[in-house]
Amino acid sequence: MCGIVALFTRRDRISPDVIQRATRRLHHRGPDGQRHWISADGRVALGHARLSIIDLETGDQPIASQDERSRIVANGEFYGYEAIRQELQNSGHRLRTRSDSEIALHLYEDLGAQCLHRLRGEFAFVIWDETNRTLFAARDRFGIKPLFYAFHNGTLYIASEVKALFAAGVPARWDAESVYHVFGFGGYQSRTLFDGVFQVPPGHYLLATDEHVQLHQYWDFNYPTMEAGGVRRSDADYVAEFRQALDEAVRIRLRADVPVGCYLSGGLDSCSVLGLAARHHPKSIHAFTLSFDRAEYDEQAQAREMAAKAGAEFVPIPIHQDDLADHFFDAIFQSETLCFNAHGVAKYLLSRAVRNAGYKVVLTGEGSDEILGGYAHFRRDMLLYNREGQDPDHIRDLLDELQKTNTVSRGLLLPDGETGPLDGVKRTLGFVPSWVETFSGRAQKMRAVMAGDFLDRFGQREGYHALLNEVDVHGQMAGREPVHQSLYLWSKTVLPNYVLCMLGDRMEMAHSIEGRVPFLDHHVVEVIRSQPVNQKIRGMTEKYVLREAARDVITDTVYRRQKHPFLAPPAALDPQQKLSALMQDTLRGGVLASIPYFDRRKVLALLDRVDDMDDGQRAVIDQVLMLLMSTCVLQERFKLAT
Repeated sequence: MCGIVALFTRRDRISPDVIQRATRRLHHRGPDGQRHWISADGRVALGHARLSIIDLETGDQPIASQDERSRIVANGEFYGYEAIRQELQNSGHRLRTRSDSEIALHLYEDLGAQCLHRLRGEFAFVIWDETNRTLFAARDRFGIKPLFYAFHNGTLYIASEVKALFAAGVPARWDAESVYHVFGFGGYQSRTLFDGVFQVPPGHYLLATDEHVQLHQYWDFNYPTMEAGGVRRSDADYVAEFRQALDEAVRIRLRADVPVGCYLSGGLDSCSVLGLAARHHPKSIHAFTLSFDRAEYDEQAQAREMAAKAGAEFVPIPIHQDDLADHFFDAIFQSETLCFNAHGVAKYLLSRAVRNAGYKVVLTGEGSDEILGGYAHFRRDMLLYNREGQDPDHIRDLLDELQKTNTVSRGLLLPDGETGPLDGVKRTLGFVPSWVETFSGRAQKMRAVMAGDFLDRFGQREGYHALLNEVDVHGQMAGREPVHQSLYLWSKTVLPNYVLCMLGDRMEMAHSIEGRVPFLDHHVVEVIRSQPVNQKIRGMTEKYVLREAARDVITDTVYRRQKHPFLAPPAALDPQQKLSALMQDTLRGGVLASIPYFDRRKVLALLDRVDDMDDGQRAVIDQVLMLLMSTCVLQERFKLAT
């Protein structure tokens, strides 16, 4: 896992200072060395900040091909690379390193962009092809690894993080429309919060030549249509199929030249990963668990029991509100996005503790909810829209139960209060996914503190129109199960833009930790996407097939436990604590006043009402206050123009 930078200009020669400055800005992603290369004509530059995990001695980058006509900088891991390496050598390639990254370079020499179909893992990389004067940049299928780009003064800039683009000279400005819509649906596939800064969407690659720049898609989910049907197999067959795929995904992610640990909560996902990993690992695995000081958010007891079953070394990491306050600004700076809960800050502190324990690599459970329908809003969709032959009274009872059992995540996972206009979504899809309703409700609460001219400018726009224009509704959503359509939209927006950022790569790499994600192995995803929807959700039981597939490696407690979203205790619940004080001080200060998107008087009035709210109201309004505070952090740290 590393940080990468690339520049391609049609104008003056690239200054070594520029590529060095951008690469150094990614030191946290690669503390084991920074190197760069500039082409003879000065028009192409590649930079690499290295975190040494495989081939500790010879794996420095950029790596050149045998004839030195092509070079690569890569971030991430390619699994099963040993077999491909041998295949390449048998066909005449001479490899310079023992690194997994080098296989992508030689596969590209043989196959061009089609090399992506041979690659398995979490990755983002850039190849300069001198022979064809082409810059080739690609991102993994799900957006586990970030890859941003911008055009400025005739130069294409590419980097693992936006801060490296700014360091290279890209202007730091808000994209006002993106700021408005991020509250409504979690962000676009390609646009970011920053004007002129884009991301290579998951499952896409970018080709740049002297004449043009193009984006192409190489992978998509391809959920089966309801008409396709197919032969239904037994539950046991589906469970065995999924177990085999997940077990292999976990096993291959244990390959490293440094120790590998696990992030462990009390949930089904991380417990399943640990349980399977323990069967393949020759030694006791260190399992790192966050512990909060409010019982309704703490999962230490369940995690400890699971660690004991797996024979793992249990390492609890206690987190208090003061800790979240002390590191909130640094964590948001690393994330480069907005948050609705301090859970990302907690993950930032978890990664710091893991690094201090001497680890560079961990397995995590991210992605399971996105492929298996783990969140409560997917269960609501199943009850509302996949109900053929069901007793309406029974469905109504289950919906009431779902609402009652998710009070901690009120307004986060299920609709709460008034929503914005969603007629366009219903016309296009035939229904409104529950997570879209939920996000729309939060956006309405944000509108209550927005500046009048900001609302005048964007308030009449239906953001989901822009979102749906970015996805292949006809080819990927039409005719699919409603739950699969909901999963698809979520995986194109919230998964890469928030979950894999705020709870994944950014919080891990802030402390030079490589997170490996078995559930987002594309072989695993292609297995589960083809299974019937009732293998994902069955009544009130989410992730049914995983629950059964992992039953022998998890505790009975975990097997019987419903999904509990990973959340830090809301700051607004404890007005006397340091995090709440930081929130009050930040939002009453000058930084918020300098951001023209919010009405300061409305924000102050909201802050004044917090003390009079009950805990349920505070937990809901905390989402709004967190979004406001994280906006202030980005404004202060990046000095963003508007």
